[in-house]
Amino acid sequence: MLFTNLKTLVSEIVLEPKKTREEKLLAICQLLTDSVSYYNWVGFYFANHETKTLHLGPYVGAPTDHTVIPFGKGICGQVAISNSNFVVPDVSAQDNYIACSFTVKSEIVVPLFVNGINIGQIDIDSHEIDPFSEADERFLEYVNQEIVKLF
Repeated sequence: MLFTNLKTLVSEIVLEPKKTREEKLLAICQLLTDSVSYYNWVGFYFANHETKTLHLGPYVGAPTDHTVIPFGKGICGQVAISNSNFVVPDVSAQDNYIACSFTVKSEIVVPLFVNGINIGQIDIDSHEIDPFSEADERFLEYVNQEIVKLF
């Protein structure tokens, strides 16, 4: 499915009046996993700035032991500090990568800002090497702009 079509569906989920924020986030994870063949794990991590840790939120994909990630550790932890998108074409080439599964070959993480503060991120793992393009980045930035409406 084209990202243009997915944008409309993401916006509809965000506006759904009968779902909680958690249900909406999970529905977005499911939509992305179902619609983009190389999005094999889609989830959210949310920041606790007092403890400088990220905490796993709704996700769709294989279970993960990484429910709490210190700022700076792994790709997600680096994004919590850099406040910038991070695209990893090949996770085996990253020194500071936290292995979730041997099936994960690449990752993209896009921070989520509310009132200029990085409150978390969307994290996507792929079983393919180097599938993420600039179009993925722009799309995921859009997804996060919609999610901001939930906070």
